[in-house]
Amino acid sequence: MRRSSWAALVAATVVMGMSATSATASASVRVRPPGVVQCTGTETTTYSPGVLFQAREITLSTTGTFTSCLDATGQVASGGYGEQFTLFVGCNDLLGPFTGRRTITWNTGDTSVITGSGSSTAIAGQVITTFTGTVTQGPFQGSSAVQTITLPQLSTLKCLTTGITDATGITTLTLT
Repeated sequence: MRRSSWAALVAATVVMGMSATSATASASVRVRPPGVVQCTGTETTTYSPGVLFQAREITLSTTGTFTSCLDATGQVASGGYGEQFTLFVGCNDLLGPFTGRRTITWNTGDTSVITGSGSSTAIAGQVITTFTGTVTQGPFQGSSAVQTITLPQLSTLKCLTTGITDATGITTLTLT
């Protein structure tokens, strides 16, 4: 798989993040009026085999859950996403820019697709990834989107031995 979309985000956070995903919107999708949606939750990524300093092909599985959403329309309370993809990466090749798509499935059963770009930075023992874009399909279509994922920074020792096999951190999503 070429390094694009959310795959680079995953790599950027010790291969934590998101992958390019194609998804179809629900047939009952409604474009909701503009407003603000703010969600908080967690993201977990697993890597098989573990990520080492020497780059190699890794299968990544990412699961994100927004457990609490505040929606000006009062219809969305939670949501989630999940992706699996393959990436050629190592511990030294993590913080590049990326473009991609993320599909959020809301508690209503509707799906929104966010298309955009992002990057990651390592700050104070954490890798912070920011993805900005636009909702291109489904509820909130036309809204601006910002998702931030904060994960613990890599363990150099694990990069030298067993490899990084998983990471979990917090995520926020804002649609305006």
